[in-house]
Amino acid sequence: MRCRRAVLPVVAVLLALLTACGSTSPAPAPAAQEAVRIASYDFTENQILAEVYAEAVRRAGLPVDVQHGTGTREVVLPALEQGVVDVVVDYLGAALEFVDPGGPAVPREPEHLHAALGRVMGQRGATVLAAADAEDQNGFVVRAAFAEQRGVTRLSDLAPLAPGLVFGGPPECPERRYCLPGLREVYGLQFGQVLPMPTRSATAEAVLAGTIDVGMLETTDARLAAAPLVLLEDDRGLQPHENVVPIVRTAVLERVGEGLREALDAVSARLDRADLVRLNRLVVLDGKTPAEAAALWWAGR
Repeated sequence: MRCRRAVLPVVAVLLALLTACGSTSPAPAPAAQEAVRIASYDFTENQILAEVYAEAVRRAGLPVDVQHGTGTREVVLPALEQGVVDVVVDYLGAALEFVDPGGPAVPREPEHLHAALGRVMGQRGATVLAAADAEDQNGFVVRAAFAEQRGVTRLSDLAPLAPGLVFGGPPECPERRYCLPGLREVYGLQFGQVLPMPTRSATAEAVLAGTIDVGMLETTDARLAAAPLVLLEDDRGLQPHENVVPIVRTAVLERVGEGLREALDAVSARLDRADLVRLNRLVVLDGKTPAEAAALWWAGR
């Protein structure tokens, strides 16, 4: 085909020459890097942690997509394995029990828990990164007045009382080893009634109102220091270590490079239990969003 000789503006002429005359096309712009998709569980602390770790990824120069309240472990961990999300911030003992429920007894030491979880998740296409000192276990609370009147300070103290008590916890509690099944197996607790609670806030409110007698809250819940609630001692050691730990799809680590691992590991190296309590307080009591709480944590680094 011959080139046209019509007079065109300079840009149009160049475009015509490149197309009609078969000139070499300009190199396409490099594709934008895919965002690292970080999913959180459906409770406040985990949403805060997702934001804390997400900021580390941003500071490493990587795009991030934070997906909040994706669901319970039954939803989120399969999504990680299937490539729907890339990073989940989890807790050692609960994560291992979920992915390997028929496996050997859960190790008591954090490093052994970490190694066992790493082996199982490695077979599922995911890598378990460094765990933080920060730890948050399932906790069980009663009203302060109830504890005083009944002389209750430990979970084992509830055994003779449980048939006449109402228990409240998350909807998945009846199936979780470290919730109702563990309370029955380790402490012999058979509650007279069990009510599902939609949120941790609803659980605390129900305990304080007397709607339920015993409720499940995390041991780092900010309400424990601000409301007349008593956290009962786990005197028979039901709960495993629950150090905070990011789990990442191995394919994403390979695609993005070591910068992602280094960014997430750096957060874990700094995060401790006191941080979790402060972060929870910022959201639960001070009204900050998870992203705002995370920003304040980073501002103090």
